Amino acid sequence: MTITIVGAGLGGLALARVLHVHGIEAVVYEREASREARGQGGMLDIHSGQRALREAGLIDRFHSIARGEGQDMRLLEPDGTLLLQEDTPDDAPLDRPEVDRADLRNLLLDSLPEDVVRWGHAFESADNGLLHFADGSTATYDLLVGADGAQSRVRALLTDARPAHIGQNVVELGIPDIDRTHPDLAAMVGRGNYWVLGNGLSLAAQRNGDGRVRIGLSFYNTGEDWFTTSGIPFDDPAAARARLIELLPGWDARFTALIAACDDTVVPRSITSLPIGLTWPSRPDVTLLGDAAHLMPPVGEGANMALLDGAVLGLALAARPDDFPSAVEEYEREMFERTSAAARMSARIQELLTSPDASRRMLEFFQPG
Repeated sequence: MTITIVGAGLGGLALARVLHVHGIEAVVYEREASREARGQGGMLDIHSGQRALREAGLIDRFHSIARGEGQDMRLLEPDGTLLLQEDTPDDAPLDRPEVDRADLRNLLLDSLPEDVVRWGHAFESADNGLLHFADGSTATYDLLVGADGAQSRVRALLTDARPAHIGQNVVELGIPDIDRTHPDLAAMVGRGNYWVLGNGLSLAAQRNGDGRVRIGLSFYNTGEDWFTTSGIPFDDPAAARARLIELLPGWDARFTALIAACDDTVVPRSITSLPIGLTWPSRPDVTLLGDAAHLMPPVGEGANMALLDGAVLGLALAARPDDFPSAVEEYEREMFERTSAAARMSARIQELLTSPDASRRMLEFFQPG
């Protein structure tokens, strides 16, 4: 039986690794030309996903690259009022450590035999046990697993559902080597996550392991065309930073100083999600995991769910090596229930972030009672 995974993201690689641990071969096809083809994003808060890394036999190596200090958090209002500061003791358990997405992906890649991931294969379609790639090549499969992210092409084999805009648009920026270039701002942000929540917008700053601070400005209750009407000239980074500062009227000068200090990487991102509780009739030869199956707002659950998807599916297949259809059904039942709960929680947090008194409501969320 040929198990074919489309997408070398965290979920697809976790599946391949768990199968490998149990002596089951799989092939991963990835459209990118190599692991270095593009940046992999910022830090991830890995909590429930640690179970997947244990099943993959990688938990010790994960702990060696995870940043316990990334669990620190500061929550502020736009006028500079500090609402919450949580500093993690150096000997605290790694319950929710941060890790660079690229480092975690490399950990998974390095745990697989070299020939498992086939780079430069852009999936186009599949039918009758045959995969078709953009370059005209083909490959066979008995079980096809779509781990190809938010814009999954495999998803169309199971459901007509498509991601929809959730009314949030994000501009991503960053300050490289912040400890050397802007030590005052480095001290302000701290070692982990730094949130400023205003009325209809937020600023999130996050330490990366390479010394860069990634900054995301989120504009809520905005439409899909907001970037074209916002007046942000993305082709002129200096002017884009100036315009972003204009969009923060009344904010403390320390926060606008963060924007002014950013480099010329200014990236717009429209945020989409799939319907909460999305399911499909089980098929014996195709299934989905990760964002392909349950794309949700980016509030710390997506990567954990993808890792768990890979582990749960891998364990189900290993337990029923002669009955993949039953294994897929078992996986999907568990995945639908688990990820629906995570999506509901993510939607709740999203609702808090978009409320007029977001900072106070998030404070109550973090410190109930």
